[in-house]
Amino acid sequence: MSRIRRVLVIKWSALGDVVIATALMEDIARALPLAEIHLNTQPNCTGLFAHDPRFAEVWAIDVRSKTHRWKNSLAWMKKVRAGRYDLVIDLQRSDHSRFLLALLWLTGGAPRIRVGNRGGFPYTHQPAVRDPQAHAMPMMQSVLQAIGIPTQTMHPVLYPAPERLAVVESLRQQHGLVDDRYVVLLPGAAAAHPLKRWGAARFAELARLLHARGVAKIAVIGGPDEVDDCAEIAEAGDWVVNLNGRLQLLDIAPMCAGAIAIIGNDTGTAHFASAAGRPLLVLCGPTDPRRVKPIGTAAVAVQAQLPCRNCYAKVCANPEQQACMRAITPEWVAANFPALAAGELGPGHDWPEGLRSF
Repeated sequence: MSRIRRVLVIKWSALGDVVIATALMEDIARALPLAEIHLNTQPNCTGLFAHDPRFAEVWAIDVRSKTHRWKNSLAWMKKVRAGRYDLVIDLQRSDHSRFLLALLWLTGGAPRIRVGNRGGFPYTHQPAVRDPQAHAMPMMQSVLQAIGIPTQTMHPVLYPAPERLAVVESLRQQHGLVDDRYVVLLPGAAAAHPLKRWGAARFAELARLLHARGVAKIAVIGGPDEVDDCAEIAEAGDWVVNLNGRLQLLDIAPMCAGAIAIIGNDTGTAHFASAAGRPLLVLCGPTDPRRVKPIGTAAVAVQAQLPCRNCYAKVCANPEQQACMRAITPEWVAANFPALAAGELGPGHDWPEGLRSF
């Protein structure tokens, strides 16, 4: 490892997995302080690393483009060959990057040390964990461990632009979001996966219950797909702060840093929030919390133990539509909020209502 001078880290998607991978990127940077490290990601992720001091270069070539796949793949191979890397760490969970590295090896341009999630050819070192159904974190940790890099970072490590920190602080002061006096709600999920949403009405009822229990403010964070949901939750009272459209992705962790706790759906936003290190509850139904839960010792997921759980469907086949999400009631979340805030709502609990925490 002391002879490694140029490193390429590959991590394309999905957005939540890219955020998780920032913990592994921290381990890589600490283990190779003298190496020049480059990151290859997808175009929609480059902005996350614009101010990241760990990388000498962050580059993106869309090798999955439907119209320019082969052209871009050739450009990708040319870029890697020109990089003359000693080590490539492939953190993807698919065979696409593996295929490109195999082509590169066959044409004589692959880095001499190659390690990736999938193991086997063309990698020179094999990770112990290769189960595609496993959580992304242990799989990626196993990749680093295969080449002797200690895996010690257990939370995302993100670098917002310095000027955005001032923007977040200004918003907090403007809306009276005082440390340990507010809760953050994340009501969104990708528009293509509506079954992952708990629903604005339930979040609004939870906001009312928490406020009645003494929480001074409720901050609601969402993106373009959640405009209506955030607006509906904000109608619960003037103590709800609707931050929809006012934050960038890297603003989420600083905004959550002073929160009592964060509660949200299985959404990419929750992974950004987990970087704050505050108690985080993720409400899961059709997706497996063992695979999708954000990392960090303060993050816990809850799921109803129904026979149809983990279906990953976009249309519910259960006669009781979205029964998995409806089983998690606002009253249950509010009743268990003190335990969440105190860090006592840990994984492994089976609750009388048929819920289990992960």
